[in-house]
Amino acid sequence: MSTTALAPLTVHDAEALVAAAHRAAEAAGVTVSVTVLDAGGHLLAFRRDDRAVLISGETSTRKAYTALQLNAPTAELVDAVQPGGPFHTLPTALDRPLLFIAGGVPVRRDGRLIGAVGVGGGAPEQDHAFATAAMETLV
Repeated sequence: MSTTALAPLTVHDAEALVAAAHRAAEAAGVTVSVTVLDAGGHLLAFRRDDRAVLISGETSTRKAYTALQLNAPTAELVDAVQPGGPFHTLPTALDRPLLFIAGGVPVRRDGRLIGAVGVGGGAPEQDHAFATAAMETLV
């Protein structure tokens, strides 16, 4: 049985994701922070614009962490944490709370999870659009 090694998310990839998300945000006139994590949840790249509020850095990191842990865009998980939803108790059960607000997107290569990007600072829908736009750099 042969297996093909999957290329991990590199620092170069992560920096390209951060730059692309920032370009998309700047084009929309929005100031954001962007975090990129590898598949193990380790920080690969981060950028907070000087004009961004300080909490946007923690927000972008928690969005990326949530997308990574649940292997889904955070925008798709909002209903799951509502009372009666499948993840209703999950956010309080973890040492590092998850953040179910749009703006976290898993990064996949060949269909497999290799990391996540999180954007914080704009409206949730904007953050999601900026994170999604960043994915075009990995094609």
